[in-house]
Amino acid sequence: MTDRAGRLRGLRRVVPEGRLGRAAEARASRPVEVRGARPRRRGAQPKVVALGGGMGLSASLAALRRITGDLTAVVTVADDGGSSGRLRDELGVLPPGDLRKALAALCGDDDWGQTWARVIQHRFQSQGDLHDHAVGNLLIVALWEQLGNHVMALDLVGRLLGAHGRVLPMSAVPLELQALVKGHDPARPEDVDTVRGQATVALTPGEVQSVHLVPSDPPAVPEAVEAVLDADWVVLGPGSWFSSVIPHLLVPELLDALTQTKARRVLPLNLAPQPGETEGFSPQRHLEVLGRHAPKLALDVVLADEAAVPDRDSLTEAAKRLGAAVELAPVARTDGTPRHDPELLAAAYDRIFRMHGRIGPWR
Repeated sequence: MTDRAGRLRGLRRVVPEGRLGRAAEARASRPVEVRGARPRRRGAQPKVVALGGGMGLSASLAALRRITGDLTAVVTVADDGGSSGRLRDELGVLPPGDLRKALAALCGDDDWGQTWARVIQHRFQSQGDLHDHAVGNLLIVALWEQLGNHVMALDLVGRLLGAHGRVLPMSAVPLELQALVKGHDPARPEDVDTVRGQATVALTPGEVQSVHLVPSDPPAVPEAVEAVLDADWVVLGPGSWFSSVIPHLLVPELLDALTQTKARRVLPLNLAPQPGETEGFSPQRHLEVLGRHAPKLALDVVLADEAAVPDRDSLTEAAKRLGAAVELAPVARTDGTPRHDPELLAAAYDRIFRMHGRIGPWR
């Protein structure tokens, strides 16, 4: 039997034809099993949870799926722009865009995986209402409506794609990101205003002072909390600092899990400040603002590209205040763009997991 036939048969076992309504009532008592990228003997690979959103999380997942098959992505759900924002406003659903990107990043390098990655990332171009909607966004939202269960629907999409890992939202309710921004209005450079919405925060010309979520105490998805508590390694970032990375620390149950887990915690830094959101930020300042938002959170390793660190001593001191060691490694693409290279990032993660693991190369 071909791989494709096997996957399709697996889909029919999860939700048989004509049984979607019954599946919604059942509420998915058992998660869909997701097979790993490289099956290994039991216990031979680390359990890794990666948190973030957008292209930063996608880069991390594309690297991590190369070194472990036990991988879970926990994705922010505060996006309010583009196709995700339109679906959120019209249907009252979670914004699916960052979830879609994470699923695409977990697709394999075979024909099946790459075909589906392109399909779910495809955007319609038209003069009508479908313009700029991503196919994957529509598929995810359709399954949410059919099944009535966010986790079950995402597991099902992952099974269809042959994803090398699992994708979960950090919360089951749509969230609004709000920020205190100094100089958001260039005509009033010293004033501090409240800026609402992830898309607006990400593009502010001012200086972001802090961020918070509305509602302020959103419930975490239980499977996300469980994954963090059961992990060997938790990877936070890289990505848009205030709109993709820090929001995970603003969900109380998720922050509790991050502080209580026995997993090692690694923070990969961005390769360059983000225009608008972190314009002019040094690597150590990224750590300082993260520490202010979650003062009880300790880290184990801060990963940075050597070429992106002009002051190693200051970064080392900032990391030490969070309990972390600094690991420098070449992780950037060689084309000059501030993007992570999946193979180089995978090599850096692999080395960190082996060097800093508690028991042998893996637990």
